[in-house]
Amino acid sequence: MTYTRFSVPNTIIHGEDALEYLSTIKGKRAVLVTGGSSMKKFGFLDEAKAQLEKAGIQVEIIDGVEPDPSVKTCLAGGKRMEEFNPDWIIAIGGGSAMDAAKAMWVFYEYPGYDFTKLAQFDNPPLKNKARLICIPSTSGTASEITAFSVITDTENEIKYPLVHPDFVPDVAILDTRIPAKMPSRITAATGMDVMTHAVEAFVSTSADDFTDPYAIRAIELVFAYLKRAYDKADDMLAREKMHTASTIAGMAFTNASLGIVHSMAHKIGGIFHLTHGEANAIMLPYIIDYNRKETDKYDKIEEILGIDDLAEEIRKLNKEVGISANIKDGKNTIISEEAFLAHLDLMSENAFKDACTLTNPRKTSADDIKKLYKASYYGEKVDF
Repeated sequence: MTYTRFSVPNTIIHGEDALEYLSTIKGKRAVLVTGGSSMKKFGFLDEAKAQLEKAGIQVEIIDGVEPDPSVKTCLAGGKRMEEFNPDWIIAIGGGSAMDAAKAMWVFYEYPGYDFTKLAQFDNPPLKNKARLICIPSTSGTASEITAFSVITDTENEIKYPLVHPDFVPDVAILDTRIPAKMPSRITAATGMDVMTHAVEAFVSTSADDFTDPYAIRAIELVFAYLKRAYDKADDMLAREKMHTASTIAGMAFTNASLGIVHSMAHKIGGIFHLTHGEANAIMLPYIIDYNRKETDKYDKIEEILGIDDLAEEIRKLNKEVGISANIKDGKNTIISEEAFLAHLDLMSENAFKDACTLTNPRKTSADDIKKLYKASYYGEKVDF
């Protein structure tokens, strides 16, 4: 096959009070999928429910989706949907809620579907019973725009990136009031997730003239506005720009795919629950130094941005938003050296097999990934 595809949601609603769009949709029943209590606490879950009811739609809520959603949670959600029979699935919350809703959708339309088939990209066609709306609460994962979902097999401690063209939502709603409630720690981690999406999409072996402009603009926006959003939660211009950056980075990577930063973040996150954005942020500079030996696209980013060293600028930004320079010194997830070394070989093998490795600009190996994990953990220079 020599052709490629470029897919984004049919409709993107953005700006303050964008939740009002829910009052205009047509349907009979909608299920709202959300995570912990933050959407309830800040009133956005109730507001979404009220807007749907204004449209004459009956609403059921599936809440309690955990960080790093599990296969078990997704199966249970699919069962709930099967009982309620919605024609709209609406995810509101962080990446976990949106990722879970996508997998639940499969189990709703195909009860008992084998998760291992999804993990191997054996994807049944969706939209037979329902359509999908995603409303992100963070400016980071871009699941509201992508064909991706990351689900954790808790028994084997592996995160699986699922890729299904039908996972691209029908509608993405970007209400800039919602991420303004994020604490600074989450603003930092999710913002650097955006940076990683954009950088990896730009240097991906599947990047092209459709994806590059979105990736570059997202990189520019993160450098310009992440520190502002981190410093002042109610800087609504910074929030709007970061929400936009997240979405357009998603447009790039859902079509160009990613690289080994994500491969490695998936696996260390699956074992140690290191926050995905933080894992990406820490490892990205090390992998730029590794990859640039076989691609000139980092040079192109530096030329466009007028900077000398992309990896160093990312290290500086990480420091400005409170992210440590290496995994060992991480503030939010403590990973002991003993535990890290005990899992290093398995993580490296699984990261090498991850789907994102396929489009990394430098051909790699499990041994190289092991060296990169160690460099990122100890803060060592990458010179191989």
